[in-house]
Amino acid sequence: MLKNAFLTLLSLVIAIGGGGGSVWYALKVQDGVGAIRIGQWTAFPDIGTPAADPYSKARVAREGVLALGRAEGLSFVAEHDAGGNELKRECTYTIEGGFPTARFWTLYAADQSLGVVETGKPRLAALQSYGVVRQPDNSVVISASHHPMPGNWLLTDGFGRMYFVLTFYDTPIASSTGLSDVSLPRIVRVGCDA
Repeated sequence: MLKNAFLTLLSLVIAIGGGGGSVWYALKVQDGVGAIRIGQWTAFPDIGTPAADPYSKARVAREGVLALGRAEGLSFVAEHDAGGNELKRECTYTIEGGFPTARFWTLYAADQSLGVVETGKPRLAALQSYGVVRQPDNSVVISASHHPMPGNWLLTDGFGRMYFVLTFYDTPIASSTGLSDVSLPRIVRVGCDA
């Protein structure tokens, strides 16, 4: 009898622990259900719509974010550089290329909770489309580093993992038909501090 009770308890622990662990993983991973991937960038285009999958709705509820609807915009998150390495705060990156048509866009360095990286300085770890210097072909080159850089500089600070969050507001790419031929900027690692 004690053996049956132990086996029942063990089965419940495995079922509840395994189920909880799988849900935690599904909500934490950036390449989850309903995700689209363009280069290093991942987005959930249905996240602010009634068509959003249950995992996307749970992610929004857990993180307490305000999801953008299709007509409002679309957010992309990058967690790896072009070489497939995790983004690190102690490294310097170049974010280069063209940006899709949008009325306004923002780019910021984020921590694990996808909040803006705390720099401890008056300058935020964020840029926006009206404050960048463009190349003659209308592309943008951004240097992300904790060292001052010429041109468009995105300040990062500290050590450990980070993400880049790129949000387009009032853009045609927010519709499902607009995503087919979109190209987003590449994230190239320049170097890291020891």
